[in-house]
Amino acid sequence: MKQVRWLVASAALAVAGVAQAGEFSSTITATTDYDFRGVTQTTNDPALQVSLDYAWDNGLYAGIWASNVDFGSCCGEQAEVDYYVGYAGGDEEGLTYDVGALWYAYPGATALDYPEVYAGVAYGMFDAKVWYSWDFFNLDESAYYVEGNASLELPGDFGLGFHVGYSDGKAFDLPGFEAYMDYSIALSKTLGNFDVELKWADGSDWKSLDGAEGNVLDSSGRVILSVSTTLPWGE
Repeated sequence: MKQVRWLVASAALAVAGVAQAGEFSSTITATTDYDFRGVTQTTNDPALQVSLDYAWDNGLYAGIWASNVDFGSCCGEQAEVDYYVGYAGGDEEGLTYDVGALWYAYPGATALDYPEVYAGVAYGMFDAKVWYSWDFFNLDESAYYVEGNASLELPGDFGLGFHVGYSDGKAFDLPGFEAYMDYSIALSKTLGNFDVELKWADGSDWKSLDGAEGNVLDSSGRVILSVSTTLPWGE
């Protein structure tokens, strides 16, 4: 397990020293809630999220993503830092694909750290992706997540997005866990260099998390407002 973590983290961090043809970018997001597959990671409180990415011309990419988190009195965590590497490509007909691996790290609560791999395809307004972890949240049990998404471009730089996901696996057979579905619908608007999104997210099919005390890992339906920008800005 330590070797897997080292490989993913080292590959992602290596982008800092790359001088080959490619491009750096960074996305900064302020949101009223960090929603992860229908479940709040910040007790329905705001989050500030930052990524640093490098994409090579041949389709390889790597990056680091970070956000504040709050799991109540669980484990002493304050942040999540994800390291990821992947490869994306496509054909002239518009079919694209994306495969990769990432490591979820929780400084101050390393007992929660875990790996995940993913594979996805997209065509036109639709995309689908499968995520798999053989050690979900360091529980020594596997889990998978299947998601489907659709996006519509609307007049006036507006966009409409739909999402449905399903979580299951051996980890969800443990006490307090259960397979569940999550849903969301989002209206987005581009304003210059900024993207604004208003989203309804609901993961309340995970019944045991409904109305959690202190909103820890709350999965009930809620409205989330996010504002993001990606650097460097275009001319």
